[in-house]
Amino acid sequence: MNPSVSTQSANGAASGASILLSQGLPAADDYAMSPSPRRFDDGGHFRLEISGVERLRTLEALLEEADAHDLFVHRIVAFGAGATLLDTGELRAFAELAAERGIDVVACPGPRTGWDRGRQALTEEGATAGRRVRGVDNMRFLLDDYLRIFESGFRGVLVWDEGVLDVLNKARERGDVPADARFKVSVYTGHANPASIRVLEALGADSLNPVGDLSRPMLGAIRSAVSIPLDIWAIVFESFGGINRLWEAGEIAAVAAPCYFKIEPGDSEGNMYVGWRDEGHQDAPIRAKVRQARILLELAERTSPEILPSPSRAPSAASVEG
Repeated sequence: MNPSVSTQSANGAASGASILLSQGLPAADDYAMSPSPRRFDDGGHFRLEISGVERLRTLEALLEEADAHDLFVHRIVAFGAGATLLDTGELRAFAELAAERGIDVVACPGPRTGWDRGRQALTEEGATAGRRVRGVDNMRFLLDDYLRIFESGFRGVLVWDEGVLDVLNKARERGDVPADARFKVSVYTGHANPASIRVLEALGADSLNPVGDLSRPMLGAIRSAVSIPLDIWAIVFESFGGINRLWEAGEIAAVAAPCYFKIEPGDSEGNMYVGWRDEGHQDAPIRAKVRQARILLELAERTSPEILPSPSRAPSAASVEG
């Protein structure tokens, strides 16, 4: 904690710092950048995640490039344009190939803001309200798409609405969705502090992507309050700020472990998540993401050799708990 933060007000009454501390939260960002005591089950500080894997052809290109660079990508975020746009056969083939190669998949359902958009989300100020599911009909459509995803063999799904997360978690507890289903909370929920992320963890989140421009002291403070992995942008598309933290990755992992580093360059989300274009459209971008993931590993080893990635779970490697 920042030593300059007082836990008492001038008249001896409670202060903001004392309220936070009494509730098990840090009273300041972690300016000491304390080393995280947490790791993945396999001992790794961090893992690699690549987004925008829109279809089976894209996954095949990713694997071919990764093999060429002797690189293991631990997790991919698939179907940003919505799993609705792929037929069940392609979904199952995708799930089977990813499972054969030991890769975790976070699948994105279709129905969400942008599918049935009201006027507020189209306005300059309304766009800041966050991406939440509008109405019960859309929630039902969304749940049915999650069920279709699970039936196709996937277990990881993306969630961007706290109410839907709560519903999914209760469904997991009841056995209505697979017990090994995993819920990744999207950056589009806009969370950026320990208190709000702790709420999401309590609601059943298995990992969470905080906003992309948090400092290391901010990330360290979050880590002190939650145990789930944090999904941190190492590089992101231009329309979302073009953040590039490749050189900082090792030092981020030191305070935020366990974390996934998201490799997501490009010009915009709209141009990345386009599953309806021709099958080869995303081959070159996905290969570039793999190469940048390899650069992240090189730089992390150069700056922070004691900070280790999780080992490969590829079939040729020894079996590792994921």
